[in-house]
Amino acid sequence: MAERAFNIRRLPGVATLAIGCFVILYIPMVILVGNSFNAGKVIGHWEGVSLHWYVAALHNEAFLAAAQTSLLLATLAALIATITATMAALATTRAADFRGQGAIHLIVNQPLMVPEIVLAIALLIILAQVKQATGYTGLGYLIAAHTTFCIPFAYMPIRARLEGMDLSLETAAADLYASRFYTFRRVTLPLLAPGILAGFMLAFVVSLDDVVMSDFLKSPGQETLPTYLMGELRRNLTSEIYAISSLLLLISVLIVAGSWAATRKKA
Repeated sequence: MAERAFNIRRLPGVATLAIGCFVILYIPMVILVGNSFNAGKVIGHWEGVSLHWYVAALHNEAFLAAAQTSLLLATLAALIATITATMAALATTRAADFRGQGAIHLIVNQPLMVPEIVLAIALLIILAQVKQATGYTGLGYLIAAHTTFCIPFAYMPIRARLEGMDLSLETAAADLYASRFYTFRRVTLPLLAPGILAGFMLAFVVSLDDVVMSDFLKSPGQETLPTYLMGELRRNLTSEIYAISSLLLLISVLIVAGSWAATRKKA
C-alpha cells in the first residue's frame, strides 16, 4: 500500500489556527484604513465617508518633510545595502570554499538575530562619540545605521537567487573565452537582476518603516515618517494619523508585491 505524502493542512486545527492568525494580523489594519475615511473629527464616531483627512495630510508640511526625509534615507540605505549584499553574496556563493566562510555568513546575518533595540543602543554609543569628536550632525549617521540593519534583508534574496542559478551558463561563457568581468556583466548580472531588485525593495521597505533605529539615532530636526507618527500619537490622535498610516501601508504593500513579482519567475 502506497504511503501518503505528509500534508500539514490535513492536521486538525491547522486551518483554524492559520485563519485566527490572519484575523489578528489584518483586522486592525482594515479598521485603521476604514477610519481614515471617517468624515468626523471624533475618533470612533462614524460621520460618513470623506477624503478630507487625506487632503489634510497632503497639505501637512511637517508630514511632507518627514516623508521626504524617510524616502531619501530609505533610498540611500537600500542602495548601499544592496550593493554590499550583492558583493557579499557573490563572495560566499561564487568562490571555492574557504576557511571562515561560515563565520562571514553569520556576521552578515547577525543584525537579524540581535534585537533591534540592542543594535540601536550599540550604534548610539559609538555614533555619539563620533558626533562629539567631529561636530557633524547630518543624515549620514542614520544612513549608516539603516544600511547596517538592511544588509541582511537585501542579502537573503540575492543569495537565494545566486544559489538557484545555473552555473553552466557562466562556464559556457568562460569556455568561449569571455573574461570574468564580461561574463559577470553579460551573464551573471542579468540573471541576478530579479534578486537584486527584490533585495533593494525589501531593504527599502525595512528602512522606510523603521522606528527604533531612527528614534535612537536621529538628530534634532531629522524627523522620519515613523518617528513623526509616534510623536503625533503622543500629542493628539486624529483621523489624519490614520490617513498617513494608510498611505504608508499602501506603499509597503506595493513594494512587497513588487519584490514578490520580481522573484516569482525563474530564469
